[in-house]
Amino acid sequence: MAVKVGKPAPDFETKAYINGEIKKVKLSDYYGQWVMLYFYPGDFTFV
Repeated sequence: MAVKVGKPAPDFETKAYINGEIKKVKLSDYYGQWVMLYFYPGDFTFV
């Protein structure tokens, strides 16, 4: 999976915390809508 600046993001599936529940979501579920993706690598890891 190659990600390139200025190109559409590849479709993926992940878990998300939504309205008090953890649910599976896909990027394609939001096709045609504005989406902001962010992550915190290591937030829940032991340091």
